[in-house]
Formats: sequence, C-alpha cells, structure tokens
Amino acid sequence: MAQESSVIVPYVSYLRVYEPLAAFPEPERGHWTRYAKRERLPTAQDELRRSLADLLPTPPVAVPVHESGDAFVTEVDGVVCVCPWRTRLRGWLALEELPALFPEPLLDAALPPLVRRQAAADFERWLERNPDARPWIRTSAWHVPVRWFALFASEERQYEKAEGEAASVLRYRTPMAQARRRVARALKALREHLDAEAGGPLVEGLVDVGRWLEEFHPRSLVELDYGGLAHVLPQEHLAEDHSAADVAEGIAALRAGDGVGAREAYGRLVERWRVVRERQFAN
Repeated sequence: MAQESSVIVPYVSYLRVYEPLAAFPEPERGHWTRYAKRERLPTAQDELRRSLADLLPTPPVAVPVHESGDAFVTEVDGVVCVCPWRTRLRGWLALEELPALFPEPLLDAALPPLVRRQAAADFERWLERNPDARPWIRTSAWHVPVRWFALFASEERQYEKAEGEAASVLRYRTPMAQARRRVARALKALREHLDAEAGGPLVEGLVDVGRWLEEFHPRSLVELDYGGLAHVLPQEHLAEDHSAADVAEGIAALRAGDGVGAREAYGRLVERWRVVRERQFAN
C-alpha cells in the first residue's frame, strides 16, 4: 500500500473475501461491473478516511442511513472479483464490541452514550431493510488472530519489503475452497487431540470463521492482510514472520500425535505475537 502525504495508519489486520461478479444479484452486479471498470479505484487509505465519517451522521439527527458503494477489486484467473467495503456495517459491528474491550468511563469519554445510542438506532433501522447483511471484511487490532492463519499455506505468503515511499506488505491469498478445507481439517485435529479446555477458544474461533466463509461464493478469494501492522513492525520481524507455517506445523503435529512438536510450533507463534501486542502499550 503506497504511502501518502497524510497516511492514516491504524494498527489493524484484515481478513477479506473477494467474490466474483456472478455472486451478486442485480442490480448490485451491474453496479460492481461498472465500478470495476473505473480508471481510478479507491485505495485502502481512502477506505480508512471514510470509515469514521460513514459510521455516524453529522449532526446527530434522524437521517437516511446509506452504506458505502465502494469495494476493493482484484482479478482471479481472468475473473473480476470484488470485496465490498460495507464500512458503515463494520463500524456498527465494532461499536457493539467496544463495551467488552474498554472500561465504561473511557468509552464514555471517547464515544458519549448519546452517540452510541444514535448509532445503535441507526443500525437497527438499517438491519430492518437489510436482514441478510454481512461484512466481506473482518478486522483485528494489534494482532492477527491465530485462527485466521489456519486458512492459508506457507507458499501463499506474499511479502514485499518497503522501498522508498512504498510501505511493506505482508499478506496471504487462497481460493475459498482451500480455505474451507483447511478450516475443516484444523477443527478435526483440534477436536480429536485436544481437550475442551485447551482447545475450546480456538475451536470456537475456527467454527465462527468457517460459518462466515460459508456465506460466500465457492469461487471467491480469501485474503489475510497485515495492513497497518506492516507499518509498525520492523522489517526483520516481517521477513521472519511465517505464522501460517507455524500453525500448519502445529496442526500436523497434533494429527501425528506429536505433542512436543505441536507445543514448539505454538510457542513460536505465541512469542512472536506477544512482542507485537506489547507495542500497543509502549510509550
């Protein structure tokens, strides 16, 4: 992602799904078909700039709520695929998670209760008109969830070192069929070789991701993008980060009954991401 003069860098990673145009009903398919032909398509920086403005109307009054009409576009084997931003929907979903992440006084100072109630009311009205809505993009602040790595293989890793004004990029991309297959295999290994207490949270997370993937076209593309984390982490850390390989190694060790190998792979993963999470609280 190219740096710009006023770069916005939230330390957030992304899990995205790009669906082929055939997955969308009309008239939405026509919209995305025309959209993909634009001479200039918005970037991730554009999406970040619009996200907050799209979340809350200003001033806070009852106004019609509209969703973003933008998307990320890519081509897979000659087929155009799009990943709708659905920025407002993602903002609403993020607001629902905030009470579990921050103490109430801090949350009230950042987003007053009146503002949160207004957003909740807007979300409820929007869902009445869009009952089947779901995000094409999931985000995670200051880390990449372990369960996301289970969707990818080491050879799908793409790392581009920062050069000039261009920031580093670290991402994985895989066909939807492969992502679903790997989730199923990982769940089978965890359920067969770990007790409920040890594997419970990871199993629950994988089940959630698996259900989400099932909502999309089988010929979609799944992408894990380190996003803003690639801006804050040293080049050597990114170059040596092979988290998907560690997850695959740990799952393979479980299937083989190699508890020591599984613990070693998991230990590398935990230590790598402990260092990243500590940066969140650094001065």
